[in-house]
Amino acid sequence: MEVTFTAAESLEIVVAEQTIPIQHYLRQPQRLVQAIVETSLTEHLSENRFRLKMRPLNFLNMYYFQPTVILNVWATSEGTIFLQSEDCQIKGIDYINDRFSLNVQGKLAPVEKNNQTYLAGKANLEVKVALPPPLWLTPRPLLEIAGNSLLKGVLLRIKQRLMSQLLQDYQQWAKQDIIAQNYPETILDLSLG
Repeated sequence: MEVTFTAAESLEIVVAEQTIPIQHYLRQPQRLVQAIVETSLTEHLSENRFRLKMRPLNFLNMYYFQPTVILNVWATSEGTIFLQSEDCQIKGIDYINDRFSLNVQGKLAPVEKNNQTYLAGKANLEVKVALPPPLWLTPRPLLEIAGNSLLKGVLLRIKQRLMSQLLQDYQQWAKQDIIAQNYPETILDLSLG
């Protein structure tokens, strides 16, 4: 029996502008990846491709598994970031891994409203999976509620990290960039020391 689970999450956050606009920061997609996933769970594969390991998940207190997804993350010159999943693997349950597909799409863009910069974003997550035989007798609506809730929880955790980590990283990056522009010898001394 195949089921489809879906979740979507959007966000809008006020950006405390630094001397360098956030659009410049957002042209570096790896910073978004570092903000949404702990670095210990991330592998940089190429310029725009990343392997992300999620924390282990639990479905109906019966199945424990760890999804690993390859994301393509790229930015436009205006600072809009897009992400798209390319591949996914489920560690822990081979039966599900062989019958599983995951699609993640996301967009994050700086938006100006009333002389204030916001980051507006949306992420969509869809999972299709052929369930193992022990779950075939479980009512489909119950499975869908549990699956959709699991995906919503994943997106909410990502959103929370994004809201705290991304803006914090942006502020640190902007300060470091100003120091580098005004005192390049300090950066050289730091790199040699």
